[in-house]
Amino acid sequence: MRQYPAALARLTEQFARLPGIGEKTAQRLAFHLLSVPTEEAEEFAQTILDAKHSIRTCPICQNLTDQEPCPICDDEQRDHGLICVVAEPKDVIAMERAREFRGVYHVLHGVISPLNHLGPDDIRVKELLQRVSEGGVREVIMATNPDTEGEATAMYLSRLLRPMEIKVTRLAYGIPVGSQLEYADEVTLLRALEGRQEM
Repeated sequence: MRQYPAALARLTEQFARLPGIGEKTAQRLAFHLLSVPTEEAEEFAQTILDAKHSIRTCPICQNLTDQEPCPICDDEQRDHGLICVVAEPKDVIAMERAREFRGVYHVLHGVISPLNHLGPDDIRVKELLQRVSEGGVREVIMATNPDTEGEATAMYLSRLLRPMEIKVTRLAYGIPVGSQLEYADEVTLLRALEGRQEM
């Protein structure tokens, strides 16, 4: 005998396919959606469809947008000679939250990861090289995560960009504000020493 109606089981399965959603959370979400008024559930479903139909990648920076080019690439007040390379669109949001970077971005939509069968052809490397080859770029900042895949991707890109005679830099990493030295790992301490600044 089946525990749940088939439609509820399918809904739970769909929620469980989302990243970070386990079986229990998927069940909670499915039951919640069944408890809301039909209009609210329809609005939720329509919002998902609207997002899928209207959001695409910017032809310049590859970030997600609903206009061409995206608002950042279209902003003449930004420094278009300074490109910050990030792995995912959510990284742009994190950088923008700091309100300090006034350049533009390039979103790779992933990192080189042999274990996940992702190579340079699976991410937006060609688009970055095309952009830089068109001229006007002074510096490319590698802002991929400081993990194995992020470091490998940054190193690979820097080797490709070096012959183009532009400055290629990497974000400095170090001790997080509010933490204590005794809890920092060796790699973090090394990065903090390498990225030290004069006071």
